Amino acid sequence: MDARNLTAPRIPLPGPDALSPAQRKVFDSIVTGRRGALVGPLRAALHNPDLAERWHRLGEILRFDTVLPPALNELAILVTARRWNSELEWTIHSRAARQAGLSEAVITAIRRGEPPAFDDPAAAEIYDYVSALQTSGQVSDAVHAAVTARWGVVGVVELTAVTGYYSMVAMTLNAHRIPLPESETPELYPGGETPPGALSDIPVRRS
Repeated sequence: MDARNLTAPRIPLPGPDALSPAQRKVFDSIVTGRRGALVGPLRAALHNPDLAERWHRLGEILRFDTVLPPALNELAILVTARRWNSELEWTIHSRAARQAGLSEAVITAIRRGEPPAFDDPAAAEIYDYVSALQTSGQVSDAVHAAVTARWGVVGVVELTAVTGYYSMVAMTLNAHRIPLPESETPELYPGGETPPGALSDIPVRRS
C-alpha cells in the first residue's frame, strides 16, 4: 500500500467534474490564483463554497503577502505544522521553506523536535514567538517586543494570524485525514505511519 494512503479521507473529496456551479467557481479561482492547485484544507472547505472562497483569500494574504520575508513566514508555518503533527502541512511547507532559503539544519531540527540553532536573530525571534504561542497561547512581553521592534505592529499582528491560520489548516487536515497529493512524498513521517497527537510543547531554542 502506498504510504501516503494508509488512512482514507473521512469526508468525500470530489474532483472537478463533480462540483456544483458554486463550488466550481471557487475551484477555478483557486487553481488560476497563486496557489495553482486545489490542495489540502480547501478540499474540505469546498463543501461550503462561501467558506472556501474566504479561506482561500485569507490564506493567500497570510502565505504570500505579509511583511515577513518568505523564509520567516515559512518558519512560522513549520513550527505550527510540527506542533500539530500535520504531515501534509509539513511536507508542502518544508519544500516552500527550502525554496525561500530557510536552512536545512533548522528544518531538520524542527522535524526532529529539537531546538534549532539560529544564525539569524530575526529567525530566532520568530521561532520564540510562534513556539510560545503554540505551547501556551501566550507570549512574554520580551518576545512580543522583539518581533514588534523588528517588523512593526503590522508584522506582529500578521505573525499571530499566520500562527492561528495554519493551526486551523493543520486541524482540518488531521481531522478529515486529507491525503497528500500523489506527487508528494511524506517528510514528517516518511514511513507513512499515522502521526501521533500534538506535541505537548515546542522545544525552547538554544541561546
